[in-house]
Amino acid sequence: MAKPKKKYACQNCGSISHRWQGQCPDCGEWNTLVEEAGDTVFAAKHNLQTGGREVRLVELDSEIQLPDRKKTGIEEFDRAVGGGLVAGSATLMGGDPGIGKSTLLLQVSAKLANAGCSVAYISGEEAADQVRLRARRLGLGKAPVKLAAATSVRDILTTLRKDAPDFAVIDSIQTMHSDLIEGAPGTVSQVRASAQELIKFAKEHGTMIMLVGHVTKDGNIAGPRVLEHMVDTVMSFEGERSHQYRILRSIKNRFGGTDEIGVFAMEEMGLSEVQNPSALFLTDRSEEVTGATVFPALEGTRPVLVEIQALTVRLASGATPRRSVVGWDSSRLAMILAVLEARCGLSFSGAEVYLNVAGGYRLTDPAADLAVAAALISAHAEKPMPSDAVIFGEISLSGEIRPVSNTALRLKEASKLGFGRALIPASKDKAVAGMNCVNFDKLANLVDHMLSRD
Repeated sequence: MAKPKKKYACQNCGSISHRWQGQCPDCGEWNTLVEEAGDTVFAAKHNLQTGGREVRLVELDSEIQLPDRKKTGIEEFDRAVGGGLVAGSATLMGGDPGIGKSTLLLQVSAKLANAGCSVAYISGEEAADQVRLRARRLGLGKAPVKLAAATSVRDILTTLRKDAPDFAVIDSIQTMHSDLIEGAPGTVSQVRASAQELIKFAKEHGTMIMLVGHVTKDGNIAGPRVLEHMVDTVMSFEGERSHQYRILRSIKNRFGGTDEIGVFAMEEMGLSEVQNPSALFLTDRSEEVTGATVFPALEGTRPVLVEIQALTVRLASGATPRRSVVGWDSSRLAMILAVLEARCGLSFSGAEVYLNVAGGYRLTDPAADLAVAAALISAHAEKPMPSDAVIFGEISLSGEIRPVSNTALRLKEASKLGFGRALIPASKDKAVAGMNCVNFDKLANLVDHMLSRD
């Protein structure tokens, strides 16, 4: 029999190498390669030559019943997953420890159980009594949810096959282990094998399965990235533990969009839905303050108004200025500062620059460029922006202001919340009733407009 080929799997990203290295060549992490048993050459040839069953092929336009979505009754959760859970789907949810993943899934389980679905909650980190105590604290003690504390995938599947539930929670996938694979729970091989068996069960029995995943210090789901490719949906539960709000964000979704978010607030009785998230991220704007602008961000089809705050501090000559960013890309800030200096004649080289997105919100929308630039200009010149104005647009390296998508949707949300003015790129979109729009095609024109204000 041929000698098995050795292979080493990275515990951080899941990449495979055929020789051990101190540093993973893909993710760059050190001492993360762990040896795994590989298939023999004989086994590989045998698998290729063995015949299999004929796969049923269907026409793309054939009349096939599409899967129905099951609404949980929590609107913000349903919005984030694309309108509801799909039978037979596998969803992976990640988030920082203590952020509220188990609380949210316990509330979802209780809602589905009270609606008539059979629900199983399997915990590998807590005893069943601990889960029951938390349910009572949240006022969910009467929900007909079946609980179990187990880590063996074989035992879990044997139990679930007796009466396949409509919805099952596995908390967490890193604590599961399969006796078919060598290795401790949490290793790449164990996480991958355990997830594969659970997903196979979900597809065969039509169970909506939810896998909870730990995250690394960088916020990525711990373990192999291949796990994200195996599931149908990947959700990220984000937020700062010092803040009240939480955001459920869709990163991957085979049944819906990937830009929708659900907003929750952590309260004494668990997580409550936030119908108007803009109210969370806007401070009192009764007085005009320098370095503060309002930006209508877009998350999928939902506009969210957030406040961007900038502060500049002049330093003595010779001191090295600091650049600090919270909630935005630091490299993008460096680009905006370079454009302001090269194209508009504003110098920030002798000042420290601090940028913050209020409320702990994290921005990825490129339309935030103009709002950030306006906040920096306001802080630099000590001239406040109008308290009833919103601003958005993308800035190019040439200093031009480029139009962005869904201008009308952003303006409608701003008008609904009482804003009457908008500083936006020149575009062909129709004006929104009640909004006084000022158009700019170059960043230098915005600088002149702001500096000329009384």
